[in-house]
Amino acid sequence: MTEPSFYRPAFTQTVWFNAIWFQSVWFCAVLGRDNLLPVTVALLAVHLLLCRSLDKELLQLSTIAFVGIATDATLSATGVYQFDGNVLVPLWLCALWLGFATTLNRSLSFFGRHPALTIAVGAVGLPLNYWAGERLGAVSFGYDLIPTLFILAAVWSIIFPLMFKITAALDAQEQ
Repeated sequence: MTEPSFYRPAFTQTVWFNAIWFQSVWFCAVLGRDNLLPVTVALLAVHLLLCRSLDKELLQLSTIAFVGIATDATLSATGVYQFDGNVLVPLWLCALWLGFATTLNRSLSFFGRHPALTIAVGAVGLPLNYWAGERLGAVSFGYDLIPTLFILAAVWSIIFPLMFKITAALDAQEQ
């Protein structure tokens, strides 16, 4: 039996709500890391409680988070990233990937309709996010800044558009 729509408010699906919610997740994860991991997880739980289709949402979140975490693990294993405690990928970053996965068909959905822009944002925007994380002490770069940014640009110019393709394929599969 489907729950009444008032249990799953439509506003949580809006661009503005998702953007503000994800920025909250980002700040908790990147600034608070393990100290604010319970808050980050609570924000993810709130999202799941408010989403319209839990099964569909869990499939998308787990698939996209897997791609992001696997990419970060590869970059970490090859020395591009270094995290405290010599972990491959910290839990706070895994939680951040789950949060990021919510944005692809909400606050970042615009990019999915413009492949060239998605490549450009992947090449510029995502490396800048990692650089911000580095400046905030969440990650260390194993190489000098410029080579690291070029590596990240090459990787994310491919992976970011791929994430939109995966999201579109999952959406089509559900219909």
